[in-house]
Amino acid sequence: METKTQSETAEREISITRILNAPKELVFEVWTDPKHIPEWWGPNGFTTTIHEMDLRVGGKWRHTMHGPDGKDYPNEATFTEIVKPDLIKFSHALPKFDVTVTFEAVGNKTKLTMTNVFETAEIRNLVAEKYGAVEGQVQTINHFEELLAKMAATKELTITRTFNAPRELVWKTWTDVKHIEQWWGPTGFTNPVCEWNAKKGNKIFIQMKAPDGVIYPMDGVFGEIIQNEKIVFTSAALDKKGEHLFEVLNTITFIEEGNKTKLILNLVFSNITPEGVPYIAGAEMGWNLSLTKLVALLTNLK
Repeated sequence: METKTQSETAEREISITRILNAPKELVFEVWTDPKHIPEWWGPNGFTTTIHEMDLRVGGKWRHTMHGPDGKDYPNEATFTEIVKPDLIKFSHALPKFDVTVTFEAVGNKTKLTMTNVFETAEIRNLVAEKYGAVEGQVQTINHFEELLAKMAATKELTITRTFNAPRELVWKTWTDVKHIEQWWGPTGFTNPVCEWNAKKGNKIFIQMKAPDGVIYPMDGVFGEIIQNEKIVFTSAALDKKGEHLFEVLNTITFIEEGNKTKLILNLVFSNITPEGVPYIAGAEMGWNLSLTKLVALLTNLK
């Protein structure tokens, strides 16, 4: 397969490069997650509906862009190359053009380059002049940058679980360190070090030990405590130097529902480092596994 150099394709290209103030892993995640695409894809005034986004080589990406004039613009593309988190390539059907998106780490920032290569210079110019494709691409990346700025600053996760146990008992499993030691952490994890005294201003320090023996330390501080109703605390995962990989504001709400208890966990992540991004990606699964362990503990305690 013949590879064209940039100079040979320059007259057929529409390309944009932007330095984004977010780590590469986060930029790639937002670019490839279909739940985020409608939040930023398209020029000013456009909205987007995703029909299919199968992120693998040969996978289809079908979406419809809705213009401010009410007109719909259906799009279909096929992914041709994916190198996570460095590169995405796809081929757009009509009009036909190939797109290459590269993600390059620049310290804690990301250099993003998005290049569309059309079959001919005439088609490129027609799309640029008739449909404003150059300005449209700039506006699209502007929206992407705005969303990233919000996500790089904070990311929020809410988990709700109802336990078949009275609120006072559920509260006890969250405030008694001997119970925390038993259920805190995903399946197979233990807590050989667990400093947890749920009173305002007290410090938290936990060392979670994975099944493979790796230690995952975290620290934090308790904030607002309302008996049987609410626990608020900050927490942070630590790297090997004891530095924060990210920070979390945790708000745990206990709602009495007869003999059952609805638990609402609201987690707001901030100051996320590139190394912390994978931890954030696995946070929802990790918490759900921990809460499953809590269910088992509550069953034994009743």
